[in-house]
Amino acid sequence: MNHDKYEDAYIAGILHSVETIAMVGASPKDVRPSFIVMKYLLAKGYKVTPINPGHAGKEILGQTVFGHLSDVPHHIDMIEVFRGSSALPGIVDEVLALKDRPDVLWAQLTVRNDEAAERAEAAGMKVVMNRCPKIEYGRLSGEIGWNGVNSRVISAKKPVLQRGYQALGIRVRPK
Repeated sequence: MNHDKYEDAYIAGILHSVETIAMVGASPKDVRPSFIVMKYLLAKGYKVTPINPGHAGKEILGQTVFGHLSDVPHHIDMIEVFRGSSALPGIVDEVLALKDRPDVLWAQLTVRNDEAAERAEAAGMKVVMNRCPKIEYGRLSGEIGWNGVNSRVISAKKPVLQRGYQALGIRVRPK
């Protein structure tokens, strides 16, 4: 797959289908991007499990932190990576070693490793690199337009009102 550009339908399909996300590189510091994105995704109804060996056993935003993906006791739909591009091959190794493999590997802004993406895709996973699910969710739901940003999405559909501090959604989530 060409990872320079993604169709809106591809991104929306992922955001519609996943429910559980393991965030590799989650930080307890409230000024870090991973903390902000985790808070946003939790508010949208996703179950987010933080992965950070240095904080294993502690909590971030009320969620128990695990040291490794293999420590997570429940199914993971998507792995979101908040680590550098050089860490991606090792993370893919860990993902591919899981018995219950996730469907999606999502690497944050500036994180890209085409070789790691090819291996994940060869194993049947969908891959997104150099994108932020918070930004993509906001763009596709219309929330990002509240700030005057052109979302490149034109729709006559009425937005779905949800709970939370930013209350538009791209799908209705269970309460």
